[in-house]
Amino acid sequence: MSPIIERAETVRRFNRFYTQQIGVLQEHLLRSEFSLTESRILYELGSRADLTGADLCQMLGLNAGYLSRVISGFEKKGLIDKTRSATDARASCLGLTDQGRQVLATLEHASREEVIALLQRLPEPRQEELIQAMKRVQNLLGGGEPSYLLRDPKAGDMGAVVQQQAELYTREYGWNHEFEALVAEIVAKYLREFDPSAERCWIAEKDGRVVGSVFVVRHDATTAKLRMLYVDAGARGLGIGKRLVDETLRFARQAGYKTMMLWTVDILTDARRLYQKAGFRLVEEEPMHSFGKDLVSQTWAVDL
Repeated sequence: MSPIIERAETVRRFNRFYTQQIGVLQEHLLRSEFSLTESRILYELGSRADLTGADLCQMLGLNAGYLSRVISGFEKKGLIDKTRSATDARASCLGLTDQGRQVLATLEHASREEVIALLQRLPEPRQEELIQAMKRVQNLLGGGEPSYLLRDPKAGDMGAVVQQQAELYTREYGWNHEFEALVAEIVAKYLREFDPSAERCWIAEKDGRVVGSVFVVRHDATTAKLRMLYVDAGARGLGIGKRLVDETLRFARQAGYKTMMLWTVDILTDARRLYQKAGFRLVEEEPMHSFGKDLVSQTWAVDL
């Protein structure tokens, strides 16, 4: 089976599962006098002003004849009223009456309570995990990328940084346990000796999870060291790496450093391009054997 067919089957399995789960909510709404489609029409009318029947048909994919019958039923119940469109004399704008808004509020309350009951089956951390996964799916299928944020580290972040870097460099470059040991040592030293006036860490977060980081640490009185820049593979292409490098330079200047240096290896070409664009220059390189590989060690520096 080809990869795309396997992915399609995964989507189909998810659809079947989610349809079954959401059926609990649908059954509740169907016990009211309104169908799901009727409830959705009321919701759209309550959310936007000056909608016409044609607008609703397009938004909800409804047959014009079916929508006309629903609207007539709503009018008889006193839930909506019509006004002549200011832009098209042939069309009428639809809006909820006070009674219609009361009905909508009741439906929304019932729906919200059902969703809360569904969520409460999970502990709070799993609830948050579920919500972030839903946001991720929505953003991917919607064709846009969710925003990311840079923030200070909080409890648990450093463990995530060590784990993700070890996994990333093992997966992409085949490095061994020596690299994980080095990363863990750097993080432990940073936490033990942290000086907020001269050092800082930024955590990149996207969809509620850590996807990157960078550190500035003190090398000597006039020199800062950039350490452990990385961006998770799933978050690349958003400019996170450039933003992290820019933040380190800004902080180093504000802290009074005159120079910033960093250590890397020659095969990390994407990172090297970021450093070059930021003004770093190569000042030293030599062959080395580390992390189970033959590499070329490089030291880069930039005047601040």
